[in-house]
Amino acid sequence: MSVETKQINCINCPLGCLLTIELTDGKVTNVTGNTCPRGEKYGHQEMTNPQRMLTSSVRVENGFLPLLPVVSKSTLPKGKILACAEALRDVVVKAPVKTGDIIVSNILGLGVDIIASRDMEKQ
Repeated sequence: MSVETKQINCINCPLGCLLTIELTDGKVTNVTGNTCPRGEKYGHQEMTNPQRMLTSSVRVENGFLPLLPVVSKSTLPKGKILACAEALRDVVVKAPVKTGDIIVSNILGLGVDIIASRDMEKQ
């Protein structure tokens, strides 16, 4: 039986609690240092399946601006963020676009949509 301890900062709220996570044989057995229940959940998730939001931009044809800011509708696996960002390099949308419009559906088959995070009027 191997026991390992890791410390990470929680990123769920501005408090940034320093979490101490105990792993026994690679499995999370204890999370301490959190001041709210979200910290414990984050500690478990970060050690087993880290997730992140993706914010980026895509090119726009006939838009008021040349780039449209986009964001993932929910979190993506941390290890897939770069691949998702690379997939967005070739995306070009046509103006007009409204906030919340789906720009890429089910990116890389991960079950997460990429949506517009602002309106883009036609030029």
